[in-house]
Amino acid sequence: MDVYEAATHRRTIRRYKQEKVPKATIEKLVNAARLAPSGSNLQPCEYVAVTDKATVDDLFTCLKWAGYIAPAGDPPAGQTPVAYVVVLINRRIREAGGGHDAGAAIENMLLVAHEEGLGSCWIGSVDRPRAMQILSIPPSYEVDSVVALGHPNERSLVEEATDSIKYWKDERGVMHVPKRPLKGILHFNRF
Repeated sequence: MDVYEAATHRRTIRRYKQEKVPKATIEKLVNAARLAPSGSNLQPCEYVAVTDKATVDDLFTCLKWAGYIAPAGDPPAGQTPVAYVVVLINRRIREAGGGHDAGAAIENMLLVAHEEGLGSCWIGSVDRPRAMQILSIPPSYEVDSVVALGHPNERSLVEEATDSIKYWKDERGVMHVPKRPLKGILHFNRF
C-alpha cells in the first residue's frame, strides 16, 4: 500500500473485533507519530498507550462518539476499542499551541494503523480532567486527542457530498461519509 492509497482509503472505524493489538504495532504507530513535523522542532507531543482492559474500559467512558448520529455511532458492548493512544502536549516544552504538532502526529498514526490492517478513530470530544485522572497524567500536560484502535468490525464508505456533509449509517450498518469534491475546494494560483 502506498501513501496515497492509505490516505484515500483510510476511514474512521468505531466498531472493533475484540482482538488485541500487539505492543510492537502500537510502538510502530507512536514511532511514526514522533517523526511527524513539529513547529520549531519543539516536539511537545507525548503519548500514553492504553492496552490494559480495565483502563481501556475506564477511558471509554470519557469519550463521545459520532455526534451526528449519536447514540447510533457509539460502539456497542463487545465492539469497543481494544487500545488507545492518548496524545498529550507537554506544556513545559510548549506553553500554548501545539495542535498542529498533534494533528500531524495523529495523521501519521492513522495512516500506519490503516497500513497495519487496524481501524482507528481520532477523538477530540474527551472528558479531559477525568482522562487525566484515570491515566495519572501530570498537570503540566494537556490531553489533545485520543486515538481509538482495534481490528475493524464495520465498513465505512466515502461518497461525494451534495447537500450535506453529515455522515450516516444505512440499514446494513455501513457508514456513509460525504466528502466535498476536489473541484469544489481546489483553487490554482488565485481563488
